Amino acid sequence: MRAWLAAHWIGAAGYVLCVSLAAFLLMGADKRRARRGDWRVPERILFLAALLGGAPGALLGMWAFRHKTRHGQFRFGLPAILLLQAALLLWCLSGGAG
Repeated sequence: MRAWLAAHWIGAAGYVLCVSLAAFLLMGADKRRARRGDWRVPERILFLAALLGGAPGALLGMWAFRHKTRHGQFRFGLPAILLLQAALLLWCLSGGAG
């Protein structure tokens, strides 16, 4: 995994950037819909975007739009997802994945 990340870091970083942007935009769209009383983005979709690599964008969206900040599952869950993903990345880079 370390060799793959070393060879494809630009693609991996681009993936995380794109998924993070999508998660950020989803947070903004959900906040806008909440204010208008429109149909909302399901919470499982917001978490799925974070789990797929968009945790940085989801966290930034949560803070920027002041959205879901009172929900414990988001306030603690999104940082936990980000920390787990960072730990996994460090483990892979240290040679833990072979």
